[in-house]
Amino acid sequence: MTDVVKQDSSIIAHITMKLSDGSAADSTKVNNKPAKINMGDASVSPAFEQELIGLKAGESKEFTLGAKDAFGESNPDNIHYMDITKFSEEAPAKVGNIITFTQPGGVELPGMIKEVSGTSVTIDFNHPLAGQDVTFLIDIVEIN
Repeated sequence: MTDVVKQDSSIIAHITMKLSDGSAADSTKVNNKPAKINMGDASVSPAFEQELIGLKAGESKEFTLGAKDAFGESNPDNIHYMDITKFSEEAPAKVGNIITFTQPGGVELPGMIKEVSGTSVTIDFNHPLAGQDVTFLIDIVEIN
């Protein structure tokens, strides 16, 4: 166990995310299941990692990242259109629904239904927080 977060640390932390209007977007505290972050594995942005460097177990830090360093900008190439016949009672084409689609190779990708117009359904495969500045509150539980 190490004292402070370094470039190669593995961290257990509670993460709470808030949007620019102050509303809570998500928190690991809701289900009391802290997240594991492996520094340097590209699972979080370099800017996010830089905010954690030097923190100690038991410490908390609040910081805001712009959209490009949080969940990325919204990418128009991630907006797709499908025929309404591709949907079912179990997975209806209803605005706001998040449906997981299986891609070639078995990779599952969640997409949010943004619009239903006649027989055309607009699905957004961007991360739900893409294009938004996000404030993170990090509570470091453990550092390895």
